[in-house]
Amino acid sequence: MTTKIETLEAALRNALGSQIQDLKVALGEVTVVVGASDYLSAMRVLRDHADLRFEELIDLCGVDYSTYGDGAWDGLRFAVVSHLLSVTHNWRLRVRVFAPDDEMPVVASLVDVWSTANWYEREAFDFFGILFDGHNDLRRILTDYGFIGHPFRKDFPVSGYVEMRYDSEQKRVIYQPVTIEPREIVPRVIREEKYGMK
Repeated sequence: MTTKIETLEAALRNALGSQIQDLKVALGEVTVVVGASDYLSAMRVLRDHADLRFEELIDLCGVDYSTYGDGAWDGLRFAVVSHLLSVTHNWRLRVRVFAPDDEMPVVASLVDVWSTANWYEREAFDFFGILFDGHNDLRRILTDYGFIGHPFRKDFPVSGYVEMRYDSEQKRVIYQPVTIEPREIVPRVIREEKYGMK
């Protein structure tokens, strides 16, 4: 007897064919990797094909693989990962697409396929700097409009580049370079034999 995962895997191979670069089943979940050039058409197939019917995009996020596997990663740096749900068939799917250029990561926008992609793509742009071709309102959503850089990139400094504070003389919030001094914190060690003694 065929399991639900095997049925989904067969339907994916049948519907997407050569657009699938990789398909893995792990921990009861199916992950499909498609190329950036096939991304938009593959997602439309996943939504519209009668054997698949992924009606809902339930999540989309960016990923920076630059230090993945302790730096052993040798593939492209940025990926977009989408999670899809088929209410009709009651199954889920993860789709991964890698941006072909690490310096300027660009993939197609899914806003015309699923309108819920709008804010997810804005978040991936804001945090990772991934551009979505065809998105009609790609601007920051969680960081300030004057924010410099993309804070979820692995090469972004933990302390950031600027800090803001209220200036009582100017009567407004101002931005200035970070003034945090990097320091090494040495933990205090408590010796059990003298703990609690005076």
